[in-house]
Amino acid sequence: MLGGGAAGFFGAIACAEAHPGQPVWLLEKSPKLLSKVRISGGGRCNVTHACESAAQLVQHYPRGGRQLKEAFRQFGVADTIAWFAQRGVALKTEADGRMFPTTDSSETIARALEDAARRAGVRVLTRTAAEQITPLPGGGFRLAISGEGSTALGPELDASQLLIATGGNPKSAAYDWLRTLGHTIAEPVPSLFTFNVPTSPLRELPGVSVPHARVVLAGEKLQYEGPLLVTHWGVSGPAVLKLSAWGARRLHDLSYHGTALISWVPTHTDETLRPWAQAFRLEHGKKQVAAHPQFGLPTRLWRTLVTEAGIGPETRWSDVPAKAQNRLLELLLRTPLQVQGKTTHKDEFVTCGGIPLGEVSLTTFESRRVPGLFFAGEVLDIDGITGGFNFQAAWTTGFLAGQAMAKVGQPVV
Repeated sequence: MLGGGAAGFFGAIACAEAHPGQPVWLLEKSPKLLSKVRISGGGRCNVTHACESAAQLVQHYPRGGRQLKEAFRQFGVADTIAWFAQRGVALKTEADGRMFPTTDSSETIARALEDAARRAGVRVLTRTAAEQITPLPGGGFRLAISGEGSTALGPELDASQLLIATGGNPKSAAYDWLRTLGHTIAEPVPSLFTFNVPTSPLRELPGVSVPHARVVLAGEKLQYEGPLLVTHWGVSGPAVLKLSAWGARRLHDLSYHGTALISWVPTHTDETLRPWAQAFRLEHGKKQVAAHPQFGLPTRLWRTLVTEAGIGPETRWSDVPAKAQNRLLELLLRTPLQVQGKTTHKDEFVTCGGIPLGEVSLTTFESRRVPGLFFAGEVLDIDGITGGFNFQAAWTTGFLAGQAMAKVGQPVV
């Protein structure tokens, strides 16, 4: 197994548990194991998402969802919950469907995976890289390895089967070693990123959040609703992250420039908001507009929108000019933000692209081009929206690939 992340560990454990005693090696080129598991969900690890069926689950994958339907039937959310429960880890479901360990600590998940690998006899080596992979004439592979592993194993390691679980990478050249094995690559572009808005009228409101907003990319068929967070550099939160996932390739084509229209009142339209304003003005005309936030909006956000509309801090509703009132309603429905770039969260980025699913079996994730070669996790052209879906894809593909690899013979890597 190449890659010491979620998919690599799950594949190694599944393989080793299915055939006890078979040598299974897991090689990780960095000194750290399960690094994304440890930092995900703000250190809590969003393990999966509460979806009752495969049909419901696949709706949350901008790429790969339809093809994964049968795989999710074989190993889905309920199987993930049971797998961790059998190893002493209970999961809880939050109001939005995200599932975390009851400890609220990602270390619980990392330790469970490391303990399961150790009990299954998986041999884990860090600081060990596969510099070259050569398919052997009679089947299997020869790996030229470097780093600490070369001291323990020698410069070469033969394996009957090989699982690639090295994760995604935003640089196309990083996949060249897979191209030499005979695979094509769906060009990688970032997914799940926030919007940089250097000229945002909200730039003085970092940390302000709303539980329900709609983000629309002007001129495009891209929109998403959900919580939204104002940041020092622009806007973030699930609404923006999910929009970035569904629009990953289009936003890349646009060089991450465009106009994001934010509706702070997504349950309203022009036809419903304007009558509300007229009725509110008649009933509460003596109230100062800025002093009384509406629609549950944070006070600082409401005052900023009122100021942007040209309404003074002491102005009462009855004294608001029609032009200023119309401007306020327009900002509530469609605040324009000029997006000028993106920001990913350090190592938490997700990549759209990788090995096309048409080049692997969708039940075993074995290559259709190179027998004995398997793929799992984000190295495949699979990516989900935020909420535990990328981890579920890692558990599913890792488990099914690992079980399919469990054949008695030479060591498995």
